[in-house]
Amino acid sequence: MSTTLPAKLTMNDAAAAAQAAAAAARASGQWAFDASAITRFDSAAIATLLELRRQADGKPFSVTGTPAAMKELAGLYGVAELLKL
Repeated sequence: MSTTLPAKLTMNDAAAAAQAAAAAARASGQWAFDASAITRFDSAAIATLLELRRQADGKPFSVTGTPAAMKELAGLYGVAELLKL
């Protein structure tokens, strides 16, 4: 079961989103995230995914449903492969 990320993931939302997603992942034991609901984002979304990956601390980590523009942004930052996007 994956944790659904919020529709809006911008600088103003990133800290709360990361905290909520990490709490859900710890509770379920699954560091799997569904990004298909995301419709509005900025570079903070990439930072949020990186933070979640860091908190996974070596446990299996995945993100599905990533919008194409977010994948492109992660590629520009050179972290798409690290995030498995």
